[in-house]
Amino acid sequence: MYRAVPFALLCTLPAALSGCDSISRAASTATGFASHQLCSATFVSKLDPEAFYNEAVRPTGGPVAFLISHKVDKERGEVTSRFAGLAESRAVYRGAEGCLVVQGAPPAEPVAPSRSAAKSLLPEIAGPEPVEATDPVLKASLDRAFTETPGAPHRGTKAIVIVHEGRVIAERYAPGYGVDSALIGWSATKSVTNALLGILVRQGKLDMNAPAPVAAWAEPGDPRHAITPDNLLRMNSGLDVGQSLTASARDAFDPSAQMVFVERDMAGYAETFPLKFAPGSDWNYTNGNTLVLSRIIRDKTGGTAQSVIDFAHRELFDKLGMKQVTLEFDATGTPIGSSHMLATPRDWAKFGLLYLNDGVVGGERLLPPGWVDYSARPTPHSEEYGYAAGFWTNRGASAGARYRIKAGIPADAFMARGSYGQYVVIIPSQRLVVTRFGYAFDMRNDLDMLARVIADVIATLPKS
Repeated sequence: MYRAVPFALLCTLPAALSGCDSISRAASTATGFASHQLCSATFVSKLDPEAFYNEAVRPTGGPVAFLISHKVDKERGEVTSRFAGLAESRAVYRGAEGCLVVQGAPPAEPVAPSRSAAKSLLPEIAGPEPVEATDPVLKASLDRAFTETPGAPHRGTKAIVIVHEGRVIAERYAPGYGVDSALIGWSATKSVTNALLGILVRQGKLDMNAPAPVAAWAEPGDPRHAITPDNLLRMNSGLDVGQSLTASARDAFDPSAQMVFVERDMAGYAETFPLKFAPGSDWNYTNGNTLVLSRIIRDKTGGTAQSVIDFAHRELFDKLGMKQVTLEFDATGTPIGSSHMLATPRDWAKFGLLYLNDGVVGGERLLPPGWVDYSARPTPHSEEYGYAAGFWTNRGASAGARYRIKAGIPADAFMARGSYGQYVVIIPSQRLVVTRFGYAFDMRNDLDMLARVIADVIATLPKS
């Protein structure tokens, strides 16, 4: 608190007034991030809040981390975070909707308790206990993956699950984590948004190549009228809603971060932005694209958080046997499909199996024919990174793909990938899905470690 006074006084100086709103909004983004993530970790993931804060929240604050404080109220199911004297955010736990940062008018009442899950079409991938590695090479590889680095940046591996031919062949969890720990996927959630869109396409409710059904862009004279759902999914819509590739304290000034942690209506905020470039002519990775798609999913499934949850469970999660899934929402009932789904590492692996099996589970096609290849097909202008349609891809000749292939991830692989080292890697040629979750803060979010694990797994598999 003793450092709060200079920051608060800054916004009373006439020369600083023009930047005061920007500073205050950035501070609110930081407190929104801290309160939301700590709320989800405490009440959805059932993790120790202080350990989570120190490992997963504090490192994102950079040089101003010491100015951010927090309070967890387990009786009321809420978390409050403050930044010096500039901002305060309160996140509340809402049951099946996970956590929400309260902004402005109160949101609608939380959705009804989840109904009983329908029978899974996917055979169970493991028994109730963790599956220990039996191959010495694989065991040594997991040992390395969970051995912490002596100094920053820390590795923070919390879970790895390896599935071959539909069965877990090895998995490991850090102390305090286990088979029932629901962990946030961050941008791996975008791949789940891909699946929900695919189901709508299969049902004939959405055309990925027609103008996006967004009322704000409906006039043919609006340059954004040309944006298609495909453009939004491939990050080449042209919308000038900041960028979401990096994850650091300075991103609190970026509109894509402010959208998720400050705005009450996230998709509505994204829809107001102009074009930065003509749709399809360039590439810019921003959560705004996926939030607009999330609003489309909401509207196409009934218009409420309840309708989205029912649709997602009935058409996707239940059929895959994903037992502990929480998709979080903004105050308007739009899923935060850019970044905020929590599920156990095994459930994330089951999601990967849907794509490994070409969108079919238990003989039932969930995704349209050709959708998986479409999802893994490289997007033009993303050559530096290797992005497809809601997934990162090793297919094509991108610099990112070349790096990943050289590191040990095969050329046909594609992956759901989220900030700080969340991965669901799908390798059709090896009939393999590998998930990794944790809090990695190096430049590539411990991709090199994961690639080595994958290479070690492939080396131990029976040769055909």
